[in-house]
Amino acid sequence: MDNERFLDALKQALDQKKGEDIQVIDLRNRAMFADFFLLATGTSRTHVAALAQEVDRIATVHQVHVLGTEGLSEASWVLLDLGDVVVHLFQRQTRAFFNLEKLWSPRTMMLTHPMPSIEVGEG
Repeated sequence: MDNERFLDALKQALDQKKGEDIQVIDLRNRAMFADFFLLATGTSRTHVAALAQEVDRIATVHQVHVLGTEGLSEASWVLLDLGDVVVHLFQRQTRAFFNLEKLWSPRTMMLTHPMPSIEVGEG
């Protein structure tokens, strides 16, 4: 399955279910555990849970196995592991607090790489 086509199907489905601020973070050159994060916001616990059910439905249609789901009982932040794609569904305040977009931005990632050591002479 082509990840970009699958992502497009997920984004379209989440948009139809009134998911807000749908964004994709490309991790292909930055992480080994997934190629993409897909983030979306729901307006309530019930809405976030409904968005998670829709992601599960789209994965089934595209024959993508859901490897794991976390957070569904509270539905403040639901994570669905779809292998190469990890979906994060949030309530607004939770998304703002964790701010994954900033954490995984290319600029932030540059700051997390080890700095070369600088030898300081005795003086």
